[in-house]
Amino acid sequence: MRELLANLGCDGACYAVDVTDARSLQNAAVDFIGRFGTPDLVIANAGISVGTSSGLPEDLSTFRKVMDTNVFGMAATFQPFIAPMRERGSGTLAGIASVAGFRGLPGAAAYSASKSAAITCLESMRAELHGSGVSVVTVCPGYVHTPMTEVNRYRMPFIMGADDAAWRIARAVARKRRLAVIPWQMALVSCVLRVLPGWLYDRVFARAPRKARSLLQ
Repeated sequence: MRELLANLGCDGACYAVDVTDARSLQNAAVDFIGRFGTPDLVIANAGISVGTSSGLPEDLSTFRKVMDTNVFGMAATFQPFIAPMRERGSGTLAGIASVAGFRGLPGAAAYSASKSAAITCLESMRAELHGSGVSVVTVCPGYVHTPMTEVNRYRMPFIMGADDAAWRIARAVARKRRLAVIPWQMALVSCVLRVLPGWLYDRVFARAPRKARSLLQ
């Protein structure tokens, strides 16, 4: 990344941190602000997607790791920048959630729960920061072609290339959308999922394909 910034002629900095380590994130944020000032935009994009089975005790550690990364990691990424942005009266916090956060997907309890929590957390932050000049953007992508999804052995409707997804996300963030579901086809799917009666959802999705399990340490 440092080489890329140098080749682009950009003045920037790179920090190798664990998003579940709030102290490391705080130190990186303090260093960044000291060198460049309060940023205009902070994006929380770190995430883990892995299948879990609710009945297996060995999957509990994986569940915790997913929640720590996808939820706590997002909150810890934003926290150091909120006060400086409020003091300046401007800035954007953008969190990458997922359409998987709208309903609980079988075999993905950890991932669905983490993204649902991310959506709700961002909504709370948006209400807290209302009128401060700081915008909070929630982005819920559908499937994106990355190494994370290459392991899926089932059809992924409306899957986007990584570059296409990045462009769509950037556009939603630039427009300061409160909630952006991309692509638009997945927005329609998410609307249907949210209004589907529980008894029908259970019956239909009980037979849905499931993401492969993987134990995380």
